[in-house]
Amino acid sequence: MTLQWLLVGAIVACTTCADLLQSHGMRCGGARWKVPLSIVFLAASFFSFTQLLRIADLSFAVPATAASLVVETVLARLVLKEQVDWRRWGGAALAAAGVALLAL
Repeated sequence: MTLQWLLVGAIVACTTCADLLQSHGMRCGGARWKVPLSIVFLAASFFSFTQLLRIADLSFAVPATAASLVVETVLARLVLKEQVDWRRWGGAALAAAGVALLAL
């Protein structure tokens, strides 16, 4: 695994954690520590993205980080118990296929 894909993994993980913490924190109202923690994850994601741009082209970096859409869709269904319709699953599948093509 190259450094590029490690940074993509870090971006996807940090972005996903940030989005889940924000969503859950805003729903719970009393979980005030979740929103500030999500900002820390967003900062880590941004830092990782800037490092990725140092070693990879923008035409690779932006589409590769779309993998967060797939992970967020699955976790929205499993963790946040959201209803995910077929159009959103289809969009996540297309994003996954795009990232898979980049990996080839």
